[in-house]
Amino acid sequence: MALPRITSPHAKGSNRTQQVMLQVLLATVPGILALTWLFGAGTLFNLVWASLCALGFEAALLAARQRPLAFFLKDYSALVTAVLLALALPPYSPWWLTLIACGFAIGFGKQLYGGLGQNPFNPAMVGYVVVLISFPVEMTSWPAPHGVAALDGLKHILGIANLPDGWAQATALDALKVNKSLTIDELRASNVAFGHFGGAGSEAVNLAFLAGGLYLLHKRLITWHAPVGMLAALFVMSLLFWNGSGSDSNGSPLFHLLTGATMLGAFFIVTDPVSGATSNRGRLVFGIGVGVLVYVIRAWGGYPDAVAFAVLLMNLAAPTIDYYTRPRSYGHRKPNSGFKLGE
Repeated sequence: MALPRITSPHAKGSNRTQQVMLQVLLATVPGILALTWLFGAGTLFNLVWASLCALGFEAALLAARQRPLAFFLKDYSALVTAVLLALALPPYSPWWLTLIACGFAIGFGKQLYGGLGQNPFNPAMVGYVVVLISFPVEMTSWPAPHGVAALDGLKHILGIANLPDGWAQATALDALKVNKSLTIDELRASNVAFGHFGGAGSEAVNLAFLAGGLYLLHKRLITWHAPVGMLAALFVMSLLFWNGSGSDSNGSPLFHLLTGATMLGAFFIVTDPVSGATSNRGRLVFGIGVGVLVYVIRAWGGYPDAVAFAVLLMNLAAPTIDYYTRPRSYGHRKPNSGFKLGE
């Protein structure tokens, strides 16, 4: 009889992973509410369809690998991947776009490496980057806030009808990147994508995800090192290279903190305990690297938002960061500290 190979811990009646994943899902509720208030039922459609797709791919691949379905599906890790991916995708994304993103996230981002705990890259960001590179038009078709009817959006998801004129608009990061002549004040006055400090609507969404992140910190499910490292590095970079509000401006520090997927990335992506660094000092370095890369790609790269690319690049560096930030074992002195045998 073939016995399932299940890793420790083996404490009966306790599933720490399941509890953590449920708390992470709970922490996304403020962001989900903010997105739903802005874009209607589009975010909810994304969440339901992405969850079904991710759980379906997870079950199919577990069955192909002859792993126990119930044990691994009940840890809710696939559901967390689906939710994070659905929140990153534009509301009312076509059904096939979400399907492809979930397939790559679960298949190539997770199960290919052996499942939860063995994936070197963040699965949600793997799926997001694949569809962003492959389908840039669909991935930049964000609806205008409060401008979408649920029934029309559902028709677009199913491919029955195209987006009506005026639905889709460039995000604030898109508009700033392609701007060549208008000042920031002129952009804010003439472009509905701009809000008070960041993008229209994305300010509230980022503050909502910040609230969810503070909840995770309060519950001690994450540490402050990676989020603070990312946000501090992004703030410093945008402050150092902030050239005012002219037509060549890269945006103010507040603009970068309250636009795009900044807070979602800081508290729900870079805090991934599997694909990130493991020590506290390593998490701080990891977060700083993500923050620097986010600004570099936003300001001088080819994509307006860069959280996914920055996270995946730093995932590659995580083993090296761990090697150089490995904490010293208790009771042992640092090498070359002058300790001699017999002391």
